[in-house]
Amino acid sequence: MTTLVTPTVHSTPVATRGGLKRVLIKSPHNPVIKPSDFPGDVMYAFNPGAIRFNGEYLLMVDAATLAQPVTLWIARSKDGIHFTADPEPVNWPAPPEDHAEDCIYDPRITFIDGEYIILYASSSESAGVRVGIVKTKDFRTFERVSIASEQGNRNGALFPEKINGLYARLDRPFGDPNDTCGMWVSYSPDLIYWGRSRPVMSARPGLWDSLKVGAGAVPIKTDKGWLEIYHGVTFTGAGPIYRLGACMLDLKDPSKVIARGEDTILWPEHDYEMVGRVGNVVFSCNAVLTDEGTVRIYYGAADTCIGLAEGKLSDLIDACYKKNTLRIRPA
Repeated sequence: MTTLVTPTVHSTPVATRGGLKRVLIKSPHNPVIKPSDFPGDVMYAFNPGAIRFNGEYLLMVDAATLAQPVTLWIARSKDGIHFTADPEPVNWPAPPEDHAEDCIYDPRITFIDGEYIILYASSSESAGVRVGIVKTKDFRTFERVSIASEQGNRNGALFPEKINGLYARLDRPFGDPNDTCGMWVSYSPDLIYWGRSRPVMSARPGLWDSLKVGAGAVPIKTDKGWLEIYHGVTFTGAGPIYRLGACMLDLKDPSKVIARGEDTILWPEHDYEMVGRVGNVVFSCNAVLTDEGTVRIYYGAADTCIGLAEGKLSDLIDACYKKNTLRIRPA
């Protein structure tokens, strides 16, 4: 059973930097992981799943090799800042015979029922993108659970406990890549068959998440609801911009949005976030809660390297309820 987190009430103002109030502060050590930190021929390293395991921070990183496909590679750290990559990429289990797997990426790691369940994007030329699921107990050997039957779905994030007796996941079904996409919740009795899907929230015209929204981190349970750190996309003349935001979902029915902040909480601003494989991107597949009530987010920067940002859980919850007084609102 997931421990219910009750945030500490405090009067410390949200940190400021560069004249802006910030819920999340970026590490001065950024980027904390670069492609050169891996022993293999890795061109880009980004979008890790993250969890605390055996007293360490463990990141499962998207590693793009010279052959072009993305594979998953684990890096470990005692302090959460200085990471050492494993000698080899993850020994990923073979896909089922009816689903060729050309590329695997964007893992999200959930500890539930004594196992670590990893949801990831499973891509193939023949079947498109689907949500894949594997499990492990030691992050050395991995066992395949399933690949979801529906095509055109990604950003799967499994809740850390069952809801009304069922496994629950956030996901993002989509059609045409240029279509507006929203976040959904789906349920399963066994991690294999999924259904009872319901919309959670959609893009918001005129705001920073006006084109697409999708799950980022595995949700964090609090006394106010499920805290979800999600990504949002807007389109500009120079192309899309990916940012992070925060929302609060109902504990018993996560299709109900209790609160959704109007401001982004993390955005690209530095060279390593604005220039790379995909420019103008911050993207997260994790939010690691420490015993001190700090949330650490390891985020992909321009699909090239990995940054660290952290903030207080209580500030992230407050951000879900924040309105922007400068927003131009429809009449």
